[in-house]
Amino acid sequence: MKKVAVDLHFLPCLEFFSAIIQAEEILISPSELYQRQSYLNRTRIRLANKIETLSVPIQGRRPRVPLSRVKIDYSQNWQKIHLRGIQSAYGKAPFYEFYFPYLEPIYLKEHASLWDLNYEMLTICLKLLKYSGKVTVCKNLDEEEFDLDLRGQISPSGTFLERNLYEPVPYTQLFGLDFEPNLSVIDILFCTGPEAKKLLLRSIKI
Repeated sequence: MKKVAVDLHFLPCLEFFSAIIQAEEILISPSELYQRQSYLNRTRIRLANKIETLSVPIQGRRPRVPLSRVKIDYSQNWQKIHLRGIQSAYGKAPFYEFYFPYLEPIYLKEHASLWDLNYEMLTICLKLLKYSGKVTVCKNLDEEEFDLDLRGQISPSGTFLERNLYEPVPYTQLFGLDFEPNLSVIDILFCTGPEAKKLLLRSIKI
């Protein structure tokens, strides 16, 4: 698989990465429209007693406008809430001290738009996963050629079981006896470190 077009999610889930990890090129665009009730501004982590959704608040109701025009609401204390949640969830994880310093500075910045935040988060996550392909920012994805179009496919509505992208491969998580699949990519990074990419490659549904 050479080129894959995707939505620019916030700290994407494992289904997202299993779908793109073998691609030679990932295509994204700031002109793609914001969708409510999507992964564009939320991700899921595992706390001691529950699965927690971390959401990035945005300004206004935000009808369908380009992601680059969606402004983050910095009047809310969401950055500290996220950082505190991540520390609570993964502070004792084997690779927390190694990977957290890459994420914290991104959280502490005020990004011009949701697009800018998500792009920086995706870039660092791909670096930590040792992704060997490239990311291309396109003006209009509808004018590009690609092998797989994943836009609009990976969403909180429905489950990964209904799609044909991700087959969970269990790894050791911090809390609970049962494996919780398809959390944020930071779950697999903090828990498995350098093994994360191998696990994602094994998670590709064929």
